[in-house]
Amino acid sequence: MTTGQDKHLDTISATRRTFLAGAVALPALASPSIVRAAGDPLADKIVINTLGSLFGYDAPYPNKPATEPVIVESLPEMVTDSAVRDSLAAGMTAVNVTVGHVAGNADPFEHTVADVARWNHILRQRSGQLLHVLSVADIRRAKAEGKIGVIYGFQNSLMLGDKPERVDMFAGLGLRVLQLTYNKAVPVGDGSTAPENRPLTPFGRSVVERANAMRVLCDLSHSGEQTCLDAIRSSKQPVAITHTGCRALVDVPRNKTDAELRLLADRGGYVGIYFMPFLNPTGHATPDDVITHIDHAIRICGEDHVGIGTDGGMSAVPDLAAFLKMQRDYVEMRRKNGIAAPGEAGDKPFFVVEMSGPEQFRKLERLMRAKGYGSARIEKILGANFMRVAGDVWGG
Repeated sequence: MTTGQDKHLDTISATRRTFLAGAVALPALASPSIVRAAGDPLADKIVINTLGSLFGYDAPYPNKPATEPVIVESLPEMVTDSAVRDSLAAGMTAVNVTVGHVAGNADPFEHTVADVARWNHILRQRSGQLLHVLSVADIRRAKAEGKIGVIYGFQNSLMLGDKPERVDMFAGLGLRVLQLTYNKAVPVGDGSTAPENRPLTPFGRSVVERANAMRVLCDLSHSGEQTCLDAIRSSKQPVAITHTGCRALVDVPRNKTDAELRLLADRGGYVGIYFMPFLNPTGHATPDDVITHIDHAIRICGEDHVGIGTDGGMSAVPDLAAFLKMQRDYVEMRRKNGIAAPGEAGDKPFFVVEMSGPEQFRKLERLMRAKGYGSARIEKILGANFMRVAGDVWGG
C-alpha cells in the first residue's frame, strides 16, 4: 500500500528540481520563436551538455513554497513544452539528466527505481522530441532525427545500498552515468565538502569495478579530492567529471584541482566545465569566467579531454528578482540539510546570466572563436570529446 508519506519525494531532491526548473513563484513563459540564420554554427555539430536539465518555467507549481515536497506522480509534468522547445532551439544534441536520489529523507533505492520509471514514461510521451541514449550511436541518431538525446545519470550512489551488483540492474534500466558521491561522505568515499577527504573505500572500489563491467561511465564531479584520485586510478575505463570548474582559478571545494584534472586526462577521461557561481571568487560568474576555466582545463588536460556540463537548463529566466528570492530559500534549505557547498549564496545566480537561455551554446561558440580556438577544437569541446569517452565506455 502506498502511504501519504510514500507519495512524496525526499524534500531536497524534489525541491532542487523545482528550483532549477524555475517553477516556484515565477510566471509562465512562452518559448520565444527563434529563427535560425543561414550558417548556424551548430548546425553540423554534435552539442552535448554533460549535466543539464529539461525542466521549464511553465511547470505546474506556481504557488508551492520552495521547501514543500513535490508529489512523485507529478514530476513528469515538469518536463515542459517550453523547455523542450528551448532545448531544441539551443542546438543541443544530448543532455545528461539527473535521475533518482540525490539527497534527503526518501528511501534512495525505492525513489530511484520510481524515478527511472517516470523518466521512461516521459520519453514514451515525447518520443517525437526525446530519445533515450544507450550508446553513442543513439546520440548520432538524435542529431540526425532532430531530437534531444537523454542520458540517464545518477548524482549519488546511495541507491546501491550495500549491494554493488545493483549497478547491473540500473544499467539494465538504462543508466549510463554514475556519480559516486554528492557533496557529503557516503559509503563509497567522500564528497567535496566532507572534511576528512577520505580515500575511495573498499566498497567504492567494488562499485567502480561493477560500473566498469557494466560499461557505465563513472562520474566524479562532486567527489572529494582523494576519493576522486583513487577512483580514477581504480577504474579500468576512462572516467568523467561532468560538471566542475578549476580550483587553481577559484579555490572552492566544488572545483577540481590540477592533480585531479591531469590524472583524469592521463587516463583518457573527460571534464565538463559548468556555468556556475564557483567560476568566480565573487560568486557572480561571467562569460569570460567560463572561457577562462575552459582555457585552464585545456592547458592541464589537453584539448581532447574538455567539454561543457552547464548544470542548468536551456530556458531563459523571465524574472531574475523572483528567481533570486526563490534561490535564497533553496540555499538556506541546503545549508540546513548539510549539502550546500562553499560558494553557494542566495543572491548569486546559479547560472551565468549573460549566457542563459537557448542561445547559450552559440554565445559560447562565438566566445571560443574570439579566444582564437579553431573549428576542430570548438567541435571537440561542444561534444566530440564526450563522444569519444562515451564510445570507449558504452560502445558505439
